Amino acid sequence: MTVTLGSTNINVNKNGFGALPIQRISKEDAVYLLQKAYQNGITLFDTARFYTDSEEKIGEAFCKMRDKIYITTKTAAVTPEAFWKDLEKSLHDLRTDYIDIYQFHNPSFCPKPGDASGVYECMLEAKQKGMIHHIGITNHRLSVAHEAIDSGLYETLQFPFCYLSTEKELELVEKCRANNMGFIAMKALSGGLITNSAAAYAYLAQYDNVLPIWGVQREKELDEFLSYITNPPSLTQELKDLIENDRKQLLGEFCRGCGYCMPCPAGIEINNCARMSLLLRRSPSELQLTPEVQEKMKKIENCLHCNQCKTKCPYGLDTPTLLEKNYQDYKEVLAGI
Repeated sequence: MTVTLGSTNINVNKNGFGALPIQRISKEDAVYLLQKAYQNGITLFDTARFYTDSEEKIGEAFCKMRDKIYITTKTAAVTPEAFWKDLEKSLHDLRTDYIDIYQFHNPSFCPKPGDASGVYECMLEAKQKGMIHHIGITNHRLSVAHEAIDSGLYETLQFPFCYLSTEKELELVEKCRANNMGFIAMKALSGGLITNSAAAYAYLAQYDNVLPIWGVQREKELDEFLSYITNPPSLTQELKDLIENDRKQLLGEFCRGCGYCMPCPAGIEINNCARMSLLLRRSPSELQLTPEVQEKMKKIENCLHCNQCKTKCPYGLDTPTLLEKNYQDYKEVLAGI
């Protein structure tokens, strides 16, 4: 099964490699995973300047076979100076002279020509020079996503989409289809809250214009998605029932773990602590009850109630209240051990 990203003519296997997690492993292990993914049919690799050494590891893995793969990366720059610095650094670390899709990384606005920031003009210049081939945007805000689609200025949109998504996200998928714009689905496992990858894959397989990117850190995770290339799971009644049960549990006010509320001035790891109740129930609980995690949760007691996290949350969540609720639940679990 393949997917074409809108007007780009980039046609790839319906499995993209999300390279954020490889910043947490050694270069040797990362290169092994990246090359194994390619050898088994995955040809699109998504990273970002923000992901520490992820670009460098991709460069090491593919510098001798650059024309065999597609690389999508991102810049969070909001000034021309920062844009060119990011682009030059990405090209250097990726060991390439072009990027297939260069994306604005979750901007709070939709960059456009003449908007005073100057960054979209930089995108056009970089494309004219051949440094990038296609212009994309990533976001977590529905309003920015709609504006990007309506503008006609972007060839791809990267947005969270999975079986926990609502009709609002599905509207973006269909709107991209109607505008011949590529749709890249991030958070296809909802930051780890979806624990059945077969269900996640089968759900997204329904949308022929959607390319999911799976965050991969371990070989067993990669092997799961590689197995779906030759033996794709179908949306059986059993998987439909599982999805429906998950939707009942998880739809609504929950932290997606995107991390855009960070950093916290009190040192709280908000993007994990604010969804601890769900993690306790949806992954092996012993992983969440270690002394290290207990220490992280205890930092919630130091909350300054500055509301910075609340104002930065792209989902409009009352993050301080979520943190407190999760901390109380966590303490009750600990007390019951």
